[in-house]
Amino acid sequence: MRALYQFAFFGSLLAGAAAPISAQERGSGTVTGTVTRKSDGSRLAAVTVSVRGAAASAVTGIDGRFVLQRVPEGAQTLLFRWLGYQPQEASVQVTAGGTHTVDAALEAQPITLGEVVVEGASRAPERVVEAPAAVAVIDPVVSRSVSVTGQIPLALATAPGVDVVQSGMNDFNLNARGYNSSLNRRVLVMQDSRDLSIAFLGAQEWNGMSLPLEDLGRIEVVRGPGSALYGANAFAGVVNINTPAAREVVGTKVSLAGGELSTLRADVRQAGLFSAGRLGYRVNLGYNRSDTWTRSRTARDSSDFRAEYAEGTEGPITPVAPEVRPLSGQDTVAGRVATGDRDDLVNMYGAARLDYYADNGAVGTVEGGATQVENEVFVTGIGRVQILKGFKPWSRLAWVAPQYNVTAWYTGRETKDPQYSLASGAPLIEHSAIFHVEGQYHHGFAGDAGRIVVGASFRQYNVNTDSSLMAPQDDDRSDSYYSTYGQVEYKLLPTLRAVVAGRFDDGSVFDPQFSPKGALVYSPNERHSLRVTVNRAFQTPNYSELYLRARAGAPQTGPRTLERSLEGYFATVRGAFGADPNLPATPVNLPWSFDSLTQPFALGNANLDVEKVTGWEVGYKGSLTPRIYASLDLYQNQLSNFVTDLLPRVNPDPVYPLYLLTDGGTNIPQTLTDVDTYLASRGLPPTHPLRAAIPQLRGGYNGLNGAAATLPNGQRIIFVSYANAGKVTERGAELAVGYHLTDELRVEGSYTFFDFDPPEGSLAGDQLLPNTPKHKGTLNVQYAGAQGLDLGVMLRRQTAFNWAAGVFSGVVDWSQTLNVNAGYRVGNNLRVHAIATNVLDQKRFHIYGGSVIGRRVIAGVTATF
Repeated sequence: MRALYQFAFFGSLLAGAAAPISAQERGSGTVTGTVTRKSDGSRLAAVTVSVRGAAASAVTGIDGRFVLQRVPEGAQTLLFRWLGYQPQEASVQVTAGGTHTVDAALEAQPITLGEVVVEGASRAPERVVEAPAAVAVIDPVVSRSVSVTGQIPLALATAPGVDVVQSGMNDFNLNARGYNSSLNRRVLVMQDSRDLSIAFLGAQEWNGMSLPLEDLGRIEVVRGPGSALYGANAFAGVVNINTPAAREVVGTKVSLAGGELSTLRADVRQAGLFSAGRLGYRVNLGYNRSDTWTRSRTARDSSDFRAEYAEGTEGPITPVAPEVRPLSGQDTVAGRVATGDRDDLVNMYGAARLDYYADNGAVGTVEGGATQVENEVFVTGIGRVQILKGFKPWSRLAWVAPQYNVTAWYTGRETKDPQYSLASGAPLIEHSAIFHVEGQYHHGFAGDAGRIVVGASFRQYNVNTDSSLMAPQDDDRSDSYYSTYGQVEYKLLPTLRAVVAGRFDDGSVFDPQFSPKGALVYSPNERHSLRVTVNRAFQTPNYSELYLRARAGAPQTGPRTLERSLEGYFATVRGAFGADPNLPATPVNLPWSFDSLTQPFALGNANLDVEKVTGWEVGYKGSLTPRIYASLDLYQNQLSNFVTDLLPRVNPDPVYPLYLLTDGGTNIPQTLTDVDTYLASRGLPPTHPLRAAIPQLRGGYNGLNGAAATLPNGQRIIFVSYANAGKVTERGAELAVGYHLTDELRVEGSYTFFDFDPPEGSLAGDQLLPNTPKHKGTLNVQYAGAQGLDLGVMLRRQTAFNWAAGVFSGVVDWSQTLNVNAGYRVGNNLRVHAIATNVLDQKRFHIYGGSVIGRRVIAGVTATF
């Protein structure tokens, strides 16, 4: 509740900040126009139109038209920019209250890296060539082509060095530079400075986005450790998404699509300006329904899992334990085989944004939205979980000025209908909220030879699982997280820039962390740069790893069977030799009082430390010729303190006292050894049943000892938990090359190499694998031709690799995925488009335990008004 008051108070400060800035109104007018391609006169969409030296900007729609309001009166210069076209300027004399028309015809040209500006590497604008990190910008054409799928990570798959794996229809896993997992949190995903992860697991729910992909604006992918500016979980990189302001997308847009897997999708956007252009609004609504790739795995003989995976691999299949609950909508018959139709996946979202445009170029924003998701299945460390109905609200307040910004945001997650662990059948609940407040300032100095960026933030997590995922003593908790950071850049020489950054983080659930960064960027001219960087980053354990208490599978008969076997064995020995005073004393702590069925649990470990990485990188980025551009990044990382898979005998938390089976009694393995020695002295050979039973009894005891616990309510359980262990050195290379064959046809390719040294210091039973292929590559061909025709082909290929994460372990086979898309503008306001993902229908699972993914073809139409 305290965080809610803080959030409201900060919001009032933001609202008050806007008031004095508009005190003096200046005369202004409106500029409209149409942007076309010079070669054929066809309309161009997505062109950015801005006013030099002023804050007014807009983006052309499908019809090529734009509207700029509140353009200051007097002589103004308009700048027209779009990747793949030569920037163009146009002059206009604006009169107060007048409307003026300025048209532009852009000439196609190869992409020039010097024209591309990014913000993710330094949290301030800079040319991508000079960025002190490995940065890729997602082509807006690619984003638009895959938007109809509703699967945002598909656009990110074109970036070099990025792993995008799909484990369900909407369950994606984004990673970079190795050590992937079923719930990857090593890449921080930010939308307008808002962390998109959920509180309990710390991972993204990609189907929880409340904007379609084509409305997300500029998407940057920064690879490598990034905690010096972004804090926890910017471990392997950052995805930085900047959505357009309302004034940049004025008008109405309606998109409808449908296709294979009973897919139906609809998106509506309305944006406009009022109060003489001082205020702008944007409203988005969307609905998506489809079948799923996910299948039930309940058959007791695992025949359904084997049949599912036989289609997705040419190699061996490692069986997994059968699940006890089928997918929603299905039932089970004899042998627990699932029957009936799966319930469809349903996503609904809505979002609204209100912008205030100040005369000094600042923009104030109030926005919010919510997404409801139904029936999606996610792969977790304890097995698959199905969300029957989840609700994810969010809101954001921001004041963005030319040299500073302040932001406050909230992200929540509410379980409307329980989510179920399919492995155990247990209902799981989450009521959580994240509140965040941050301020940042950046300023040039020494005649723009230097720049400083400083910031500070406060975040609060509130999590309540109704004791379904955490023990009562750990549940319904509130934790705080504080940070301050800064970066200084300075040109040591006209061609050499030094960058030094650092961040201090502290929180309720982890020890203080300092994350430094250093870089040298050498730019002999505007087309080329070389850089050397050193970074350190950390990843905090999530709430599941710290405080989990959840059923981890079906009840087991083993503990009670072992207890009865030991009781019966010692009774037999006593019955045969009880009168002999040399017979070793039998245990006094039997019985252990295990039930006939003992529930296995997965327990968190509150003593976990953060995972750490230190990375060294060398990179090049530049335009080799007017039509060829390339980047090459070489890196070596040292990773340590991994959070292990769920293992027995690793949890020292006194909240769950280990039920050590020797407590209060005789050491059973030693007693069995003494009994074996005694039986041998009585002449019994090793093959005698009393002696032959001893190794099996000793093995059963050793397997249970330290893997059993007593809950506070007295319940005997067996359990697995987490620990920190392991140290790994990894290295790799990421190469990307682009070539403009013509002004309309562009070919881009990337190759990624990954290798690692054998892990050091890992625990027994923990498979510390990078879960990423050694070789992978992409080939992307894009054609943007006359009269609004666009075509695209994207091929991804990777080698096979071993996977181990949570309860799933096996081989992920080699794969090649071919996606094809096409679009055509019909008239000035209508575009038809289609995409086929995995068009060759090569069925593969991308992580072991995930669903087998096949082909999907979707077609749609988008209209603007």
